[in-house]
Amino acid sequence: MTERKPLTRAKIGVLMGGQSSEREVSLKTGEAVYRSLVRSGYDAVAIDVGPALTQSMQEQRVEMAFLALHGPGGEDGSIQGFLETLGIPYTGSGVRASAIGMHKVATKTQLAAEGIPVPKGAVVLRRTAPTLGRILSAYKLKLPVVVKPASQGSTIGVTIVRQPSQWKEALSLAHQYDAEAMVEAFVPGHEVTVSLLGGADGTVTGLPAVEIVAPDGFYDFSAKYEKGRTQYLCPAPLSAAMTRQIKQVAIKTYQVLGCNGAARVDFRITPKGKPFVLEINTVPGMTETSLLPMAAGKAGLSYDALTERILQSAIERAGSGSFRAVR
Repeated sequence: MTERKPLTRAKIGVLMGGQSSEREVSLKTGEAVYRSLVRSGYDAVAIDVGPALTQSMQEQRVEMAFLALHGPGGEDGSIQGFLETLGIPYTGSGVRASAIGMHKVATKTQLAAEGIPVPKGAVVLRRTAPTLGRILSAYKLKLPVVVKPASQGSTIGVTIVRQPSQWKEALSLAHQYDAEAMVEAFVPGHEVTVSLLGGADGTVTGLPAVEIVAPDGFYDFSAKYEKGRTQYLCPAPLSAAMTRQIKQVAIKTYQVLGCNGAARVDFRITPKGKPFVLEINTVPGMTETSLLPMAAGKAGLSYDALTERILQSAIERAGSGSFRAVR
């Protein structure tokens, strides 16, 4: 327990778990955040989100929420809208930014309209069965292509289709998680991510970029969460010009979508040096292997200091007048 005065005396509920396919990762994130808040002197309680959430929050007298939920129900605006209805300030992005950021098709549509480079692609609805040839021809794509659910995280339900024989199975897998499957051009090159922190004055800070060197070049679920499977280079070994460029694009992405608090923008950079935005994560992971804490640490920000920076977004909401006063 630190003697430093906490930023708020409000009772903080760390919301974690939930029922999405990313439940186990969320529990790890939530537990790490909860321990951090307690170490820093905050009055915090860990809450596993389920049907009795309202009752749990009332019994615990929660006045502020730290969101550690991943996937549908946690990053898509649902829990954000629920908390706004209750009048409880929460960390991170609001309803609109969360909903758009979680839906990859909506994200790409908005970013493309603002001139931000995204891979070209198509959407295939569940219960439709277009041939691979038809999709490739209609949208000017060529193999390999990436097939993924429109609204999932942690690379769940994603397939890199390199051969026509993989097409039907890839669509079926994506449609298990979402009625919309996104088919997009595979971008060869480096995978790099830029974490961002919003400030109280509206500024956005880009943390050191991280290059991800995954087994077989595919950063799938196991590559993300099994220790030792993936190599992380932080700061990413990029030129100063490329580093500036992707940070600028990441910040523009954050601002275009109207994000708050912490976020992470994932890129693929071609061998010729052209970056493409793949997606934005509005509730980045905070586990021991997560990229946001890694980048923050390289910038000189400890895990506890990072947690407090994210908490600041909820404190700002509490003082905005749109939520009840925090006792």
